[in-house]
Amino acid sequence: MEKIKVTMDGRVYEVDKFSAITEFVHAHMQENKQKYVLAFCNRKLCELGKLLDRDVELKLVEKTSVIGMDTYKRSLTFLMVKAFSDVMGSGYSVKVMYSLGKGYYCRLLKNFREGDRMVSEEVPVTKDILFRVKNRMNELVRKDIAIIKESVSTEEAVQRFAKQGRFDKERLFRYRRVSKANLYSIEDYEDYFYGYMVPSTGYITCYDLVPYDTGFMLMAPTREEPEIIPEFEPREKLFSVLKTSDEWSQTLDVSNVGQLNECITKGDIRELMLVHEALQEKQIAQIADMIRAGEKKIVLIAGPSSSGKTTFSHRLSVQLRAHGLRPYPLALDNYFVDREHTPKDENGNYDFECIEAMDLDLFHSDMKKLLAGEEIPIPTFNFKQGRKEYKGKKLKLNAGDVLVAEGIHALNPLMTEGLSDDSKFKIYISALTQINIDDHNRIPTTDGRLIRRIVRDARTRGNDARETIAMWPSVRRGEEKYIFPYQEEADVMFNSALIYELSVIKQYAEPLLFSVPKDCDEYYEAKRLLKFLDYFLGMEVTNIPMNSILREFVGGGCFDV
Repeated sequence: MEKIKVTMDGRVYEVDKFSAITEFVHAHMQENKQKYVLAFCNRKLCELGKLLDRDVELKLVEKTSVIGMDTYKRSLTFLMVKAFSDVMGSGYSVKVMYSLGKGYYCRLLKNFREGDRMVSEEVPVTKDILFRVKNRMNELVRKDIAIIKESVSTEEAVQRFAKQGRFDKERLFRYRRVSKANLYSIEDYEDYFYGYMVPSTGYITCYDLVPYDTGFMLMAPTREEPEIIPEFEPREKLFSVLKTSDEWSQTLDVSNVGQLNECITKGDIRELMLVHEALQEKQIAQIADMIRAGEKKIVLIAGPSSSGKTTFSHRLSVQLRAHGLRPYPLALDNYFVDREHTPKDENGNYDFECIEAMDLDLFHSDMKKLLAGEEIPIPTFNFKQGRKEYKGKKLKLNAGDVLVAEGIHALNPLMTEGLSDDSKFKIYISALTQINIDDHNRIPTTDGRLIRRIVRDARTRGNDARETIAMWPSVRRGEEKYIFPYQEEADVMFNSALIYELSVIKQYAEPLLFSVPKDCDEYYEAKRLLKFLDYFLGMEVTNIPMNSILREFVGGGCFDV
């Protein structure tokens, strides 16, 4: 048998030519072999089933990496829908809805024909159903069944899924420009997934199914603790917003990418865009009415990066004026402590994300004075000099005046400690994706926000896509620590995502992503985002309203952002 050389971690191994990477792992990685889920062969990401046909430099990918855990969760989703198919039969299907509390909220649907069309209705999930499905999942894992990949033409994929009555996937592939599609199967169950899979069901050992609302949660481990299932912590307010967003997508008849592309090709996209913008404006007007009715003096707006906080605060201010109030914007970033007092992280870098980076004493003092009817000087933080400056700007709240304060720590109780709850109205804003690729392939909210930020950073800060991608993990860590824990503290949540936005923003993002060099670590994320954006057809951008939240990122809006 002809031999080839595999170089890994500076060590050279000889293996049989045309052997799979899994064979190499089993032969040379004795400890916990299943922690490896993918590999880089000569810096190119691949599945462990890949056959080695030449000398290669190999790097194994563990579940503790972002790419690795994404692969594990994708494979777990496949295992789950396969088990549901086995237990419930072909007349039922599972729809993976959205991420919630470190799990995926899913619904069970019953599919039947109504005249000349197929329709679906939700079936409440019982504990008995989940018990049987989980037992089937466990059985499939024990059997360690190979997950088979088959490359077929896009046309054949359309025909297969149409024959199976899986019209979400048929419609998706109808608008694909690539010539081939990778379909995966476990036994006789076939599906399409956006991204790579683990080699077999035996790799998927850690999961749970938890009943919630009328559906259930598919619980998966985190990459920090890949062998432990986190306890499900309900997020009732967030769940309510997600359900409302799903209702909007049903109203607009666009719940997946295929339907969006169909809307674009039929020329209906302008009406969809205007209706969705109107739905958002209606909700902002309702929030303004709540503030006026509650006689609130301080509005606090928080949310993660690229959620559209600035444009939202401007649009809310317009609505407050329409309700007879006088809003005064206040950026909490102006209340940073001076640079020499800024805490540092474990790497010795300034930690601008932590609450200790804020001058809480000054902010508390200023807010109490405002509520007492006093006039105060307003600081402006000079980021170049790293200190607050006073340029003569003053503020006094009179009857009908409302302070609109926006910043990442706005909902942290420490930020407004000592202020009467009666005076505060708290708003959490995030871009919660309202459509998925298809019924089994989610669009992570973080992907939408990252693409927004790549486009905005290039336009307003001169940062290239590589820089934005490189710092994104740090941004995400800050959000997990300082923003997300307080989202349920909000009086109201607002979803800033727009159903049509990725078809617009892709035209700005793609050139930036293509510019990321192949020889850098950020290239793989840029390539993944490019493949993701390829699902969407582009659309005309000139008709986007000038006050749209999307204008904060692509430019051309009426607000100074």
